[in-house]
Amino acid sequence: MSGFSRRAVLGIGVGVAAAAGMAACARAGSEDTKPQPQPRPTESPAARPIGDGSMADTGPQPHQPDRPVPLQPGETPPQFVVFSWDGAGEIGNGLFPRFLKLAKDHGAAMTFFLSGIYLLPESKRSMYHPPKNPVGASDIGYLKDENIRSTLKYVREAWLDGHEIGTHFNGHFCGGSGSVSRWSESDWQSEIDQAVSFVSNWRTNTGFTDVEPLPFDYRKELVGSRTPCLLGQTHLLPTAQRLGWRYDASSPGGLQIWPAKKSGVWDLPLQSLPFPGRSFEVLSMDYNILANQSKNTTKGPPANYPAWRSQASATYLGGFRRAYETNRAPLFIGNHFEQWNGGIYMDAAEEALKGMADNKDVRLVSFRQFTDWLDVQDPKVLARLRGLGPGQAPPGGWNAFLSAT
Repeated sequence: MSGFSRRAVLGIGVGVAAAAGMAACARAGSEDTKPQPQPRPTESPAARPIGDGSMADTGPQPHQPDRPVPLQPGETPPQFVVFSWDGAGEIGNGLFPRFLKLAKDHGAAMTFFLSGIYLLPESKRSMYHPPKNPVGASDIGYLKDENIRSTLKYVREAWLDGHEIGTHFNGHFCGGSGSVSRWSESDWQSEIDQAVSFVSNWRTNTGFTDVEPLPFDYRKELVGSRTPCLLGQTHLLPTAQRLGWRYDASSPGGLQIWPAKKSGVWDLPLQSLPFPGRSFEVLSMDYNILANQSKNTTKGPPANYPAWRSQASATYLGGFRRAYETNRAPLFIGNHFEQWNGGIYMDAAEEALKGMADNKDVRLVSFRQFTDWLDVQDPKVLARLRGLGPGQAPPGGWNAFLSAT
């Protein structure tokens, strides 16, 4: 099975109560210190090949923000926004390069959760041994060779542009006895080992000799994840902690509040956002918005597309404004490189990013960069920030509120 076809597109966020248990998945400093668009560097001739040449050590990652510093007493926190992408495969629809360009134009960094099997040819599917599923099984299929080439090209470009490459694991199993919700800690370890192997050994597995190596060591770069359908985090976290991962972005139905750690790992959930025209909130992911607009179909009536696009964009921007004007909680948005409902969710994501980018104190960052910032803050300050609920402004203003710590 090739491309992004799947036997089941699972998970529907249908309001605050349901969002906590159901989710969708498919395949620094002040404003003047935000990363600015810059030309992408060429790889150093002295790059050191790693392993079979699938990867290379090219030195520190380019286009990273200044080293983060603690908030000063009375200082207003930045407004962090993380745009993230599940699967992160390029199948010829031009969405991966489209958003790389958008990010470069606005000095943004993003997180791309790469599915490991997107670098494994379907002819080699027997190499994948998914926990509690048949050998070679995948609910998102495998990419064609030309799409693997494109994915390698844009993952490489993404890292050189300063973006983070995380993991979306492999086969994306959401239902039945083999669901990731049923996986043990050892199952997750096996899945992670295989995902890392597929990324680290794509040259051997594909036989490609005319494709440049990924310019990083994935075994060192990988510090965070998002699970399929936002399931299975409980048993993943102990494994993630042992591996030294710094965050996980798999919790469904989080609120727009400042995050805390679970099992020693930063828990960075998708969040419930105001859903314009409805009495409930919706999870901050394109598919959850779709599920409340066109139910389980990704091709609803085209006549509805303009209104749905406006609603999706207003959801993201409404969540942004609620945080930006009150508790400054980070905003986490999840998307897929898909043309669902005529591509309106891609248009909405672009419109939202543009609407956020030029505001004062806004930082469009990756999850890794946000975690860097969290790790240097005073725990007492973070605890005080966590005391502010969604849409709750600091009593007496930021100067008074954070001076008290």
